[in-house]
Amino acid sequence: TALIESLEGERGMPRLKPPFFPAVKGLYMQPTIVNNVETLANVPYIVTSGGSEFKSIGAPTSTGMRMFAVSGHVKKPGVFEVPNGVTTFRMLFEAPEYCGGVREGRSVKAFIPGGASAMWFFPEHLDMALDKPTVDKAGSMLGSGAIVVMDDTTDMVAACWRIVRFFARESCGKCTPCREGTTWLERVLKRILDGHGRPEDIDLLMEVSESISPGIAWPPRQTTICPLGPSAVSPIASAVRRFRPEFDHYIAHGRPIDGVESPFAVAAASHA
Repeated sequence: TALIESLEGERGMPRLKPPFFPAVKGLYMQPTIVNNVETLANVPYIVTSGGSEFKSIGAPTSTGMRMFAVSGHVKKPGVFEVPNGVTTFRMLFEAPEYCGGVREGRSVKAFIPGGASAMWFFPEHLDMALDKPTVDKAGSMLGSGAIVVMDDTTDMVAACWRIVRFFARESCGKCTPCREGTTWLERVLKRILDGHGRPEDIDLLMEVSESISPGIAWPPRQTTICPLGPSAVSPIASAVRRFRPEFDHYIAHGRPIDGVESPFAVAAASHA
């Protein structure tokens, strides 16, 4: 709906739903189809080959092909088209025809399965199929298909900050929990990174996250009109729950743990 507002010459801010569901009241209050480009790109194949042919590709619960943009610590980052529900994350990361493996001598520490707003996955999820119901049940999403791989050299506090900074800058400012909360989260994380962290900062991060997305669960609950605010909570919840010692070390010593380095460059499409 923010896109529709922009097309009408207004500020790019979301509309309340209901009543402004695009299919009912969209562009100029007329019914409007709003779909991902990839969804529309599948239409010609379905029309020419038939729905049955499309459904024969992939798994019964996730049919057809899917594009995944993989970035981060892999040998061959890129965009790959794979059948839904058949390929696993491990196959996508390691197969020669896809990413060709993680950087030499390194191992996967964590990966983001579906854009920066998704909850993070870890090595125990590598053999999970690229299947929407399966990933949803595991507590995350395939989302935009933008996957970011982080190996065992990644500074998780810095990685978390970079993603939260993105959401703080992208907030349109309409909703107070998002406008104030994401900025607050970014400032606290930056303070920790700069060596001025306080023992209470980790609890503060979770408290502010709770005010944006009550329960800090998946799928997220939100106190905002659109999901951008809760999206900033995902990296914090994922990183703090799994890598709390890295945050504690930063606060105690003003530097990262030994053996880690600057984080990945967040892919341009990873926010979708």
